Amino acid sequence: MASQVIEDVPDEKMGPMNLHNDTANASPPKTDIKQQVDLEKSVNPPPPTSGPPPPPDGGLVAWLQVAAGFMLFFNTWGMISAFSVFQTYYESGELFEASSANISWIGSIQCFLLQITGLVAGPLYDRGYLRLLLVTGSFMVVFGHMMLSLCTEYWQALLAQAFCVGIGAGLLFVPIVSLIPTWFSTRIGLAVGIASSGSSLGGVIYSIVIYRLILQIGFPWAVRCVGFIALATFMVPLAVLRMRVRVPKPRAVVDWSAFRDAPFMVFTLGVLICFIGQTALIFYISFYPLDRGFTGTSLAFYSAAIFNAGSVLGRILPNALSDRIGVFNTMAPFTMLLGITMLSLLGVRNEAGMIVEAVVTGFFSGVVVALPPVCFRALTENKSMIGTRIGQGFAIGGFGLLAGGPGAGAVLGTTDPLDWTGLWIYGGVAACLAGLIYSFVRIMRSGFALNIKA
Repeated sequence: MASQVIEDVPDEKMGPMNLHNDTANASPPKTDIKQQVDLEKSVNPPPPTSGPPPPPDGGLVAWLQVAAGFMLFFNTWGMISAFSVFQTYYESGELFEASSANISWIGSIQCFLLQITGLVAGPLYDRGYLRLLLVTGSFMVVFGHMMLSLCTEYWQALLAQAFCVGIGAGLLFVPIVSLIPTWFSTRIGLAVGIASSGSSLGGVIYSIVIYRLILQIGFPWAVRCVGFIALATFMVPLAVLRMRVRVPKPRAVVDWSAFRDAPFMVFTLGVLICFIGQTALIFYISFYPLDRGFTGTSLAFYSAAIFNAGSVLGRILPNALSDRIGVFNTMAPFTMLLGITMLSLLGVRNEAGMIVEAVVTGFFSGVVVALPPVCFRALTENKSMIGTRIGQGFAIGGFGLLAGGPGAGAVLGTTDPLDWTGLWIYGGVAACLAGLIYSFVRIMRSGFALNIKA
């Protein structure tokens, strides 16, 4: 073998003709180079490229997704935030006769369906049907308001406003809170907060539009104008919303391991209880000063707009703060303060006190909608299951929205004088209890140390 190798090597003592031999000086054949490269690749394989790239955490396209989310919140939670105007109008009996508890079922079912529909919308979103969800949800929201404008009886309003609008909103809500985190990493709280502030602006605009137009052109055309505003603003998400990452395998409707995740389930219980208190506030913030005679009819309707105006900053500033100090360090104390300010409504005696309470309770209530998606993300170790956990958590929390309104109406009663003391204790204690539960979740995750970002 050694002699064979030596014979293949050119002899330095050979003549000049051999030194300039083409074969000796020729470059190695291309096939040999290719084999060598293949060998190196097999020994040192390139890093895998199948995983998605990191989020851009900014840029024009990413912030356009936030703008689209703003418009979707505007037409989902924004309409729910304006329900107190509908509640006050329905209480007048001009459209139909129903008790406070029965009227509350309209808003409660609308809220509940917004949450529970996410169990269907989430898997459809994972399969890439974002456009279908946007078109279907937008159509149902607009169509529901057009049908509401034709209603003259309670059951008709229940079908149009509660079921049609509620399901349509549900097809839009969970996809957007699942999509925005895929575009951001260190500024998720701020991005979700800005998007969710659309619900506050929607509550302001829709409250004013409904009240003013009912006086000028009547209830049917006032509701149709709401539908036209929704139709116009839905054009933004339809034009710019896009998926950056599609999961490799569609997620399950239910993540059964979540039921064995103690912090996740305890936090979800807190969301459910908090929504009970939140619903009482959203539904009755306008009717309370009108029934007690603290304000005139005009300012009573505008209380909902003032409440939602205060909520704008309550959705942005606490979320931005949570990026610095931690989501649970923000969520727990702000929810406690919401409960305390709701109990403070018992001390209101005039217009000035009502305006202050509307602003303050609006600010603290903004946390309740804006921060839970960020908290659910923090509680999900397997990030591929974020959409499932968010949809599942909000679906369970939605039962609080379903029970909160009718429960508040039952506490309020049907005979004069209405039990406003019982109502605000009902809502305030629920929010305070939710704040304590969030504090417990924070302790479960990070202990009692105060200087930990949690």
